[in-house]
Amino acid sequence: MATLDQTPILPNHANGLSSREAAERLARVGPNRLKSPRQRAIGLQFLMQFKNPLVLVLLVASGISAITGDAGGALIIGLIVVMSVTLDFVQSYRAGLAADRLALQVAVTSNVLRDGMPGELPVADLVPGDVVLLSAGDLVPADARVLQAGDFFVNQAQLTGEPYPVEKRAPDRPGAPPSPGAVAAGADTLAAHDRVFMGSSVVSGSAHVLLERTGSGTALGQVAVSLSQPAPATAFEMGTRRFGMLIMRLTLPLVLFTVLVNVSMHRPLLESFLFAVALAVGLTPELLPMVVSVTLTRGALRMAALQVIVKRPSAIQDLGAMDVLCTDKTGTLTEAHIRLERHVDISGADNPQVLALAYLNSFFESGLKSPLDDAILAHEDMDVSGWEKIDEVPFDFERRRVSVLVERAAARRLVVKGAPEDVLRLCTHYQDPAGHPAALDAAALARLNTLFDSLGNDGFRVLGIAWRDVALDHPHAVVSDESGLNFAGFAAFLDPPKNSAGQAIHAMATKGVAVKILTGDNELVTRHLCAQLGVPVQGVLTGTELAALNDDALRARVENVNLFCRVNPAQKNRVILALKARGHVVGYLGDGINDAPSLHTADVGISVDGAVDVAKQAAAMILLEHDLTVLHAGVLEGRRTFGNVMKYIMMATSSNFGNMFSMAAATLFLPFLPMLPLQILLNNLLYDVSELSLPLDNVDEEDLARPRHWDMGFIRKFMLSIGPISSLFDFLTFYLLIRLFEAQESMFRTGWFVESIATQVLVIFVIRTRRNPLRSPPHRWLVMTSVGVVVTAMVLPYTVLAPYLGFVPLPPAFFALLMTLVVVYLLMVEKAKQWFYRQQTRA
Repeated sequence: MATLDQTPILPNHANGLSSREAAERLARVGPNRLKSPRQRAIGLQFLMQFKNPLVLVLLVASGISAITGDAGGALIIGLIVVMSVTLDFVQSYRAGLAADRLALQVAVTSNVLRDGMPGELPVADLVPGDVVLLSAGDLVPADARVLQAGDFFVNQAQLTGEPYPVEKRAPDRPGAPPSPGAVAAGADTLAAHDRVFMGSSVVSGSAHVLLERTGSGTALGQVAVSLSQPAPATAFEMGTRRFGMLIMRLTLPLVLFTVLVNVSMHRPLLESFLFAVALAVGLTPELLPMVVSVTLTRGALRMAALQVIVKRPSAIQDLGAMDVLCTDKTGTLTEAHIRLERHVDISGADNPQVLALAYLNSFFESGLKSPLDDAILAHEDMDVSGWEKIDEVPFDFERRRVSVLVERAAARRLVVKGAPEDVLRLCTHYQDPAGHPAALDAAALARLNTLFDSLGNDGFRVLGIAWRDVALDHPHAVVSDESGLNFAGFAAFLDPPKNSAGQAIHAMATKGVAVKILTGDNELVTRHLCAQLGVPVQGVLTGTELAALNDDALRARVENVNLFCRVNPAQKNRVILALKARGHVVGYLGDGINDAPSLHTADVGISVDGAVDVAKQAAAMILLEHDLTVLHAGVLEGRRTFGNVMKYIMMATSSNFGNMFSMAAATLFLPFLPMLPLQILLNNLLYDVSELSLPLDNVDEEDLARPRHWDMGFIRKFMLSIGPISSLFDFLTFYLLIRLFEAQESMFRTGWFVESIATQVLVIFVIRTRRNPLRSPPHRWLVMTSVGVVVTAMVLPYTVLAPYLGFVPLPPAFFALLMTLVVVYLLMVEKAKQWFYRQQTRA
């Protein structure tokens, strides 16, 4: 096992690098990233927006139109396309910058020696030659050589696949040559006892390491190609993708139909082609990526104001869809101000010998210290100067205990501290109140178990303390030494419940989120806490019981259990997988080394700002305050964000699609194109402008009340219910323009352009809410952009641009007709919407 390595740091590394030298090296070798993303110049990023095939075809076709004589029309089409692309780019670019600024707030840092002083620096700023101070819970930031170590164990499974921690230590003598394979990162290097590697995590102990390779030069960097593959799409991303495919499947036959009709009617081929492409542009939800990006980023900014930093924006929607939250209780349900209240022997009386043994163990423990260790050391300042540490068996989550081997004068003693049931199992004797050892028979064991249960019922977290003397020539501590122990007593801790926790759990429940507690504590302590918080206990499952269940049996049990007690990390992961198998969207809140697998497994991994690096890296969100109230606010923000994305989608699949369908159908009976290609594109641009403020819109309380998921069946039914009404009023407009106004080509196109904009844009005030629109006030910016776009469309025929756009002034009587049509249209859509939601409720 581990021995305390007191190899001194070599003199030339004692102060680390100077700031100036580090800056020079950073400029020379670049940032410490696996694969530095090549950030395109802003001009190239803008040009990449034109990669949409429809946009390229439109630009090429307009170029051909210019060559064949219609230079003015081609120029206007080109300007409209550029304006539309610029609108998308500016919004997306600003959203990306905002997301990057948020990510910097929770960037992983390392403790580095610079100019002789330790300090926190972003991992990306580290360079070869830096001396980094590592401790339990840290991520190894680069490939490095160990200079000094104490009981230093790392998990390097990401590179080797080996699931168990391995010990790393300094060379046997200062200045020793590098281990074999130190130059090339091969198998020999990975096995070297004095080398650590980027991507590994520190399980226990501490060390000073000298960075040798950073970024792509690391062992991990050499396999970065496989690691840099895109992550699997989230439910939100798959939903937007399916929506895009739905629109494309509807668009293609409609466009082909339009082309065939125009060709069969012997209309100009180029103009017909441009019309079909413009129609495809109008149908394609090209604004969807921007709306999603901006909406999610605005949601992330609002969540940042709520003390939640979002690392992956799409996780906002996953948080809104979450219907089960799994969490530990320490710091979430309790104040995390743990105090040592009692240190009792078998009689139940406080015994200073129990405290002394617990203090020795916590003082000399160099591995993963817990808040319980801090509480022991803070309880009383004890003099341990006469003791010397020989070795340690670090804590792990399977054994659930830590042992230190210490020596004083002519005595060498192993002191064990851990979960009471595990420590008692290893004892053959106990220490009576007078300090004399006695056999741990059935009667004594029953007394200790009764005392343990009594402490648990009173809400105390309890550790068992035991010891045994070993021979003076006993060189190391190993797991097998943890046997034949003398049980000293219990250390009892109190962590008061957090006042806001009970209210937050109740608020979560009312919003459709069940909170399940996964803890290593026993069921008595957890039940006591739930009683204090007013949280009803639906069912309890212990780690021992869980281990006896296969996966199918566990899936049957998890639904009706909300306390999982004395569970280890692997069992927590099994619970999350079982919940996901039952169709739940699961969030997991954790902050320790042992929480990383569960944070990866959950749909939404949530950690806290004070968490270890491994947990922060695995999480999709970081809470700046360890409080369920903050998380509850984040859940509502996730649902608000999803609600605004759905508004755009429902608009695109109803009113917008209905208008484009009408346009395609009109080619059957009109002797001319119902709109010019540039008019369709202008219509699409103005519609996009009206939707820009949608991410800011208010969301009704009932849309925040329950988790919401992507449902393509719902979207399809909504389109079929509302879309035909839009087409019906378009056809009525066609009829009235021809019969009442005897409209020719230019007037027909102008009148329908204004009518289609008015109905297509103003219907958002009906579609955006399930309520009566008058009882759900929209955001003022949505009102301003929508009304502004409609007014712009009405004014355009009277401006100097009208001849270039193919518009002519409309008679005043048309606007009276338009007002009537819009009011009747909105009333019909409202009636259809209410009918649709009633049908959905019945279903």
